[in-house]
Amino acid sequence: MLKCATIKDIFAPNFCMVKYLFLSLILVTALSSFAQKKYTISGTIKDQATGEQLIGATVIINELPQNGTATNSYGFYSLTAPDGVYTLSFTYIGYETVVKQVLLHQNQTVNVALPSKSELKEVVVRADKPNNDNVASPMMGEEKLNMTQINNVPVLLGEKDILKTISLLPGVKSAGEGNTGFYVRGGASDQNLILLDEATVYNASHLFGFFSTFNSDAIKDVTLYKGGMPAEYGGRLSSVLDIKMNEGNNKDYTVQGGIGLISSRIKLEGPIVEDKGSFMISARRTYIDLFLKASSDSTVKGSSLYFYDLNAKANYHFDDKNAIYISGYFGKDVIGLKNTFGTNWGNSTGTIRFNHLFNSKLFSNTSLIFSNYNYAIQSFESSDDFKATSQITDVNFKEDLQYSMGNHHSLKFGLNILHHTIAPGNIATSNTSSFNDKSIEQRYGYETAAYISDEWRANDKLTLLYGIRMSGLLLLGPGTFKTYDEAGNTITSASYKSGQIVKDYFNLEPRFSASYQLSSENSIKASYNRSTQNIHLLSNSTSSTPTDLYVMSSNNIKPEIADQVSTGYFKNFQDNIFEFSAEIYYKWLQNQIDYKDGAQLIANQDVESQLTYGSGRAYGLELFLKKKYGRFNGWIGYTLSRTELKFADINNDQYYPARQDRTHDVSVVGIYQLNKRWSFSSTFIYGTGNAVTYPTGKYNVGGLTTFSYSARNAYRLPSSNRLDIGATLEGKEHKKYHSSWTFGIYNVYAHRDPYIISFRDSKTVPNTTEAVETSIFATRIPSITWNFKF
Repeated sequence: MLKCATIKDIFAPNFCMVKYLFLSLILVTALSSFAQKKYTISGTIKDQATGEQLIGATVIINELPQNGTATNSYGFYSLTAPDGVYTLSFTYIGYETVVKQVLLHQNQTVNVALPSKSELKEVVVRADKPNNDNVASPMMGEEKLNMTQINNVPVLLGEKDILKTISLLPGVKSAGEGNTGFYVRGGASDQNLILLDEATVYNASHLFGFFSTFNSDAIKDVTLYKGGMPAEYGGRLSSVLDIKMNEGNNKDYTVQGGIGLISSRIKLEGPIVEDKGSFMISARRTYIDLFLKASSDSTVKGSSLYFYDLNAKANYHFDDKNAIYISGYFGKDVIGLKNTFGTNWGNSTGTIRFNHLFNSKLFSNTSLIFSNYNYAIQSFESSDDFKATSQITDVNFKEDLQYSMGNHHSLKFGLNILHHTIAPGNIATSNTSSFNDKSIEQRYGYETAAYISDEWRANDKLTLLYGIRMSGLLLLGPGTFKTYDEAGNTITSASYKSGQIVKDYFNLEPRFSASYQLSSENSIKASYNRSTQNIHLLSNSTSSTPTDLYVMSSNNIKPEIADQVSTGYFKNFQDNIFEFSAEIYYKWLQNQIDYKDGAQLIANQDVESQLTYGSGRAYGLELFLKKKYGRFNGWIGYTLSRTELKFADINNDQYYPARQDRTHDVSVVGIYQLNKRWSFSSTFIYGTGNAVTYPTGKYNVGGLTTFSYSARNAYRLPSSNRLDIGATLEGKEHKKYHSSWTFGIYNVYAHRDPYIISFRDSKTVPNTTEAVETSIFATRIPSITWNFKF
């Protein structure tokens, strides 16, 4: 019998240690507050035209150039300085710099609205900003994507795609052509935490991965953490992709959208109460199904093939200290062949956030978050009709606080409680079906976490970011829970009532990053991070599919653990127009999960008996050169890496390449602004082929050829490469509306990148085997989209 634990049993042994860690970190940072009398300048920075809060805008005290800061996710900043008269500079990429003089004899609130640059011109980097985050920030592996760049990168059929753009960064690899999945520093695709306004998105793909769920019209800010993950994030091993939606224009009502070859989109936004509240609604839908209805083929006519998504957000500022935000996302895919089969899947998220400013130093964000992912597969054949469904539902409460302890310490701390409900699968059939009804028990659990971190500017050269995250999992009843031996046989079986604790885990996750500036233009950085993961994706396909199965850590499955160390050199040159970085990393992976050969994962009550557990390692070098400003900008990224796994049941307990292992990965992105109306862009990618398993022999059984396989992932697909180009023509300026045309060619030189290679008996040469290569896009694909705004 499995022993039931109580909450007291779980936390009592760790309580003293946790309390000591919290108090020690708070006491260390609090010492800096006992200095000479100082005052605080705080406020928000917004877009002058729309009222949108600007994330990551920079505030510099010109007389104290080291006393600078950046706005948080809600546009809030806080700076402390001694009594005096100061000149403040407020800057943000793509906006004019605003300079204000402040007489600081008491705490002051200074809110600023930045005007966007109205004319095409080279950006002049001012003397009040001698460096930027690339050099000065202690964070490693942090990438912020500008929405203008995302919209200019040419992609398939003109659908602007955040995830496809992410895969062009060093250390990030695409899961394959026609797939929005991505791998970060050797991690599997499920080891990336994807957040949309703090809500988890479990399947971020449309049409089996050809497009992502994120409509760029609705997106405000995109940040990827692939190295030094901040302590406020957790639950995944490899990366965090934090996406924020637009809040809406609180000055005026606008309508914008676009009409393309396969989809159209529209966005409405405007004030609820001018300068106090606003709303945004954005929708997108494909219409391939309309062409199917017009087909003369009776087997195709009436079939379904479309997706839609809807983003909505509203906010209201009660006063300078209190604001509420409500946002949601709803998306669905429907694919089916008339009278044969159908499948649909979708995500739903909802977030309610309340911001409160206790004083000029302490900022609070309280969130209640909902997330749901579900899929259904249905067969309409009279003898084999069935409907299989599965879903995962999360309800999450978060409390995040930010406390500015002068200009040398910035403290963040908080907690979250996340409830999971996983319905692995249900199969419903009719009386005439040859299948039987089947229902897999649901699983319930709580993920809890508390964190604290401090960014400490020790001196003009050294900045440290250190903290700790304490995470736990409670696996709860009701249900029957089994343990298995290595062969998959049941050892024990026990039943639990609702709310009983079946298994608990507790982990400490230290986080540390440091930056040392060799000069104002270059620095070296180092970091160490530990991360844990309690939600696992089970898949025995070569790419993510809607029917992949999610499971929680349990009495058989332990939390996955990753320890990563990295170091790098960072340099800016030519007045910060160019950025360069070189990073190396090494990652140790524990409690990795794979399936046994011949495993059956779908609708299997004993799915955990089909799994095997092991370890892994990932290491690599990333080079990145980026031009940020001017008529021509873009970047070049190169990654040299290895990712290897080790399982006792696979390849004789020897390290073997993971399927996401690719030795070389190159991406080149260029964007050129010819004049006010014409801009051009292109991307080029090259990557080593994925690791795959090929047959090494065959034998005949009952007249059928059966292939035999040796080592897993011992072979490689051919390398892939592709060139895409795009162009945008801006319409003539009008007072009441604006329009533009976007043109693109995907796969310019029609290269055949292999999607899969299968093996079969030759139809022309007896007793021989032939390899058949399948490519999704074997030709160039043009696109055109008309964009409008009123």
